[in-house]
Amino acid sequence: MIPVKSTEEQRREYTRAIIEKWETATPDQKRRGRDWYAIAHEIALEISGGNAKKGAGVLAALSANTSWPENCRLARKAFTDGTATGHVRDALTKANRIMAGTDPTEVLPMTLKTGWFYLCIENPEHPEAVVIDRHAHDIAVRQVYGQRDRGLGAQGRYNTLANCYRAAAQAIGEIPSKVQAVTWVAHIERKS
Repeated sequence: MIPVKSTEEQRREYTRAIIEKWETATPDQKRRGRDWYAIAHEIALEISGGNAKKGAGVLAALSANTSWPENCRLARKAFTDGTATGHVRDALTKANRIMAGTDPTEVLPMTLKTGWFYLCIENPEHPEAVVIDRHAHDIAVRQVYGQRDRGLGAQGRYNTLANCYRAAAQAIGEIPSKVQAVTWVAHIERKS
């Protein structure tokens, strides 16, 4: 697990690892990664009847520990049925509050993964939003942690990695969410 307060050299190394992963991405992986949040935004619009905030909020609320296809299925079903089901109580409560009209920023943990996921889906061109999940972590530390705890619930650790993705994005000339998505695609499709 990385330190909550990383040194400047550690942060530079995490940023280098992110840039190197970006450079290993194929043109097809870069295209798909760059399009990922724009496609998610379209899904949010479609399932919510045109309300990107609401659709993105429900997708984010139901995202924890689910694959993207399952996340979309649960969110689509929630809008179709008028109530969220099939997830843990906390996620369902958040999704139902958002569907009832509460602003997602009042419901979601905006300083951690779920909140940032909402922002990336709601606005795929957001200049600062970046999602730090287990894959983003593993890319930055150049090690696959498997089921080991990464400690991403610690705000300092999460912010360190988010800032490294922002620094990598600036060096690459891209927005942070696209760097995260491209590197995510390259990482999960890596040859072991």
